[in-house]
Amino acid sequence: MENNILKQYTSLVKFLGKTLGPDYEIALHDIQSDSKSIVAIANGHISVRTVGAPMTNLGLEIIANKEYKDKDYKINYNGVSKDQRLLRSSTFFIKDNNEELMGMLCINFDDRRYRELSDKILQLCHPDKLINENSKYISVDSIVENSSETFSNSIEEVTDTVLNKVLKDSNIPVDRLTQDERLQIVTILDQKGVFMLKGAVSTVANKLSCSEPSIYRYLTKINKRNS
Repeated sequence: MENNILKQYTSLVKFLGKTLGPDYEIALHDIQSDSKSIVAIANGHISVRTVGAPMTNLGLEIIANKEYKDKDYKINYNGVSKDQRLLRSSTFFIKDNNEELMGMLCINFDDRRYRELSDKILQLCHPDKLINENSKYISVDSIVENSSETFSNSIEEVTDTVLNKVLKDSNIPVDRLTQDERLQIVTILDQKGVFMLKGAVSTVANKLSCSEPSIYRYLTKINKRNS
């Protein structure tokens, strides 16, 4: 990202963090660095991340499938913090003059304090049982199961988040995977941008109980198939 643009958005992160308050996390990602993607962050206590944290699983997928090409932003999708809190997230795509992605400005809203206050107000006029039966909030567990985005502090955590979901969906024990099944899993991980992360090949090889050269062979086969 060009220095002058980076500086402008870095200042914007600080401004938005102070203006919106402690329930809003503002994070600026420089996509040129996959392993240390966050270059500025305000109210990082929400996702427990700091400057130098990697790109999220959703961010990698956006880059891999070029979702940013036909839109300027992605708003109001679900995210889940490391301590299982439901967040409302939005991302603005920072592009250059050629419409190529340079960075992402992300806002993650934690509405926990407002929901707690809302529950207390409802308890004044409704029995607790009625509130629970008619709660409009879906469970965090269901969001974690099908979450669009999870927030991680290391490359290993990002890779594990995506890989564990793919392995769970496959419903097959790792030690019983065939070569074709491993190839299919590697293909899905590649589509989600996992292999843009340095060290991902080693992590995936470990999880799939195969060698790193095997993963590279799968990736070569995928690239030939897509070329």
